Amino acid sequence: MSKQRLDPVSEQTIDWMVQLRAGTPDAMLQERFNAWLAKDPAHVQAWDKLQQRLSGSFSPLRSLDNRLPGQAGEARQLLLQPHATRRDTLRTIAGLGLLGGGLWLGARSPMGDSLLADLSTGRGQRQDFNLADGSRLRLNANSAVDLRFDDRQRLLILRHGELVIEVAADAGRPFCVRTAEGEIRASASRFLVAQEPAASRVVVLQHSVQAQLFNGMSLNLDEGQSALLYARQIVPVEGDQRRRADWLNGKLNVLDDPLEQVVAALRPYTRGLVRVAPQVRGLRVQGVYPLNDPDRAFTALAETLPIRVDRYSPWLTLIGAV
Repeated sequence: MSKQRLDPVSEQTIDWMVQLRAGTPDAMLQERFNAWLAKDPAHVQAWDKLQQRLSGSFSPLRSLDNRLPGQAGEARQLLLQPHATRRDTLRTIAGLGLLGGGLWLGARSPMGDSLLADLSTGRGQRQDFNLADGSRLRLNANSAVDLRFDDRQRLLILRHGELVIEVAADAGRPFCVRTAEGEIRASASRFLVAQEPAASRVVVLQHSVQAQLFNGMSLNLDEGQSALLYARQIVPVEGDQRRRADWLNGKLNVLDDPLEQVVAALRPYTRGLVRVAPQVRGLRVQGVYPLNDPDRAFTALAETLPIRVDRYSPWLTLIGAV
């Protein structure tokens, strides 16, 4: 059975709750909220469900005081404070079970990762962020990161997706990007990090970095060099891999990559499910494809490879052998 994920209506409902509970009510905000409610009966149902769970007087939180001493008070305080974010609010109310099992499972899914992350992007969205230390972060579509900055460290945790970071110099605090397999450290550098299914990919765009696994194994990489970080080994990648950062300009630049990997790079820009038949996953691909128009990219792939692309709806694309 597949996990339930947090749906867009639930996300919007939480957003509205956070906005409406933040400080003094605003007439314009209330108007927009009323319009959102009137737009779809599903909005009304989701709002009613959330209010029933939380209650305007927070009676469910009061009932929690008996079985979770202290936590209910913290939740109440968080929900009422003017600067509460959706991320903090969801963590509290989902963690206390106030949104039900489906939403809690959603919070633990990739979509939930994005919802709870400090910074994230959605489908087809690339975004730039200026960090507090002066570094510049760029996130590819469907990516999520957390930030842990203090007087001693500058740590960025890549939950999923892909990023390019231009690190501002800070002699006392090296910059570190952490992935599922290890960490990439740099003092002043520009590099790409991607979280792939079984490995982390790092490409040095300028200067140098140190890649290190959690078991202590490390490798220094200079400009133009790249490596894949697996759980127990670091594998250098041959050739200049800086083309992999072309997504910054909306392009997927492919040079002898397997079809499965190419489709994986297009998925964050594609609606619905894209499945690749096992017999064609290993076909080698080269070319430059538009990320912002994945349908055109799939058509171009079908014109140059022995594959067929069948679109059964906007939500299902099957790629198989001719």
